[in-house]
Amino acid sequence: MKKIKLVFVLILSLALVLIVLQNTTSIQAHFLWMEADVPVIVLLFLTTAGGFVSGLLVTLLLKSKRKHIRK
Repeated sequence: MKKIKLVFVLILSLALVLIVLQNTTSIQAHFLWMEADVPVIVLLFLTTAGGFVSGLLVTLLLKSKRKHIRK
């Protein structure tokens, strides 16, 4: 089981390195009134992290609401 986990982590690490190496070019990003030249990988990371945090917050809020309804 440990070997399977190690292989899985190595494959994910290799995939991450390949994604970073392929997305080093900068693009111009616009958000509301802000504008910046940002590497694509940074933009991918920020949008992924933002989606993850949003999903966690929605899940926590829904669980909290269900606990109050059950009481």
